[in-house]
Amino acid sequence: MLTLPKHSISIYVDHESGQWIVRDGEGSFWSLPHTDRPWDDRQPYYPTEETELEPIPGHYRFLLGLPA
Repeated sequence: MLTLPKHSISIYVDHESGQWIVRDGEGSFWSLPHTDRPWDDRQPYYPTEETELEPIPGHYRFLLGLPA
């Protein structure tokens, strides 16, 4: 049986900036702006050792327009 990898998305809030941050299934981080289409307007995000990311429940996926 062939099993395809499941691409998971993790949602965070950056404590310093208050910005939504998403880590995609490939491990890349993205900053989501406060727009009508945040996922479409995302920008690369590069956390540092000092970055404090708070995990956010996955049900916010719909609010942010994230892919399923």
